[in-house]
Amino acid sequence: MNFTREQIRKQLKAEIKASGHIIGVAAGAGITAKYAAKGGADLILALNSGRFRQMGVSSLGGLLPFSNSNKLVMEYGSKEVVPVVNVPVIFGLCATDPTIKLAEYIEEIREKGFSGINNYPTVGMFDGKFGEALKEDGMSFDKEVEAIKIANEKGLFSIAFVFDAEQAKQMVKAGADVICAHLGFTKGGILGAKKVLSLEAAAKVVREIFLACDEIESNVMKMIYGGPVHTPLDVKYMYDNTRADGYIGGSSFERIPSETAITKTAFDFKEIGQSKQDKLFNQMLQGVAKHYDYVNFVKEYVAANYMDEISFTELALVAHVSRTYLSQLFKKEVGSTFPEYVTRFRLNKAIELIKSGPITLSEVSRLVGYNDYAHFSKSFKKHTGLSPRIYQQKCKEDNE
Repeated sequence: MNFTREQIRKQLKAEIKASGHIIGVAAGAGITAKYAAKGGADLILALNSGRFRQMGVSSLGGLLPFSNSNKLVMEYGSKEVVPVVNVPVIFGLCATDPTIKLAEYIEEIREKGFSGINNYPTVGMFDGKFGEALKEDGMSFDKEVEAIKIANEKGLFSIAFVFDAEQAKQMVKAGADVICAHLGFTKGGILGAKKVLSLEAAAKVVREIFLACDEIESNVMKMIYGGPVHTPLDVKYMYDNTRADGYIGGSSFERIPSETAITKTAFDFKEIGQSKQDKLFNQMLQGVAKHYDYVNFVKEYVAANYMDEISFTELALVAHVSRTYLSQLFKKEVGSTFPEYVTRFRLNKAIELIKSGPITLSEVSRLVGYNDYAHFSKSFKKHTGLSPRIYQQKCKEDNE
């Protein structure tokens, strides 16, 4: 069913105000869309890469000449996705397709029940000689900006993928409802990207993009997509260190959970009838595989134990890797050292506690793992620019 642009904006703004953030899911099949909506997704995106993920191909398939992107999305989106959900469905539009007339095709998108568009596949993914060749041939990012402008004039909602500050400004001027900082293909799982930004580097890019948005329109909704952000903890890190209003995921909602669940289910059926010794051996192997993502293991441990003393050396022992190797791996993927990450995590938790309501600062200090209040106060001021007491007073005044 169609939702108007104003309906969607009103719904999303209300959700941001109520819960703090919104979620978009790029679905490649009706079953993904149906259960993502049931789980609380605010938006469903029909993107060609989602369809390729359903074929067992990485998201990269969406940028290669394997099929007509717009025809593929129109076919499965209108038949599988739009009919099974009661949330806005956004059409992933290849705006540089030379075989369509943008205004007419966007009208057809609306007639098929879609509530908005998103510029995907996007030429923003291409740089170097190939990117220059596309631009010279008229297949530039400007066509995607034009598509967003047309959609808004027709009353359709729009989500703009951008890769840098300049593109963000273009899309804000075109009237994009959401500016989504695209951080590249998603890391994680079997088919995930192997070379991605660290979390800290990604956060820096996102902050630059959002700052550019604010120079033109500070109220535009801001989201993030892809790159190193593929777990709830990664999303939390980005929420804590950027001004993101939400997260859009494809592989993180569809491919990675499917890889894990289907592999385990098949394995469970396969092991029926095995001896107790065989099952024990398999369970040991599963345990090793579970913690193969050493960095994610460390992040999960910090999230569960940040209020206590944490020994990085002991974490390395539990993960069965050397401390030096784990330290190098962590710094490469996260972009900061382990002590810096823990400090930032604890201080962001302290900010949450202070904002949540009346609480003594000494209690905040203890709850986030600081037994020495002076150390906590010094670290907090370095992180926020304000002492805990002044920060708490400012929060109180803002709520009055």
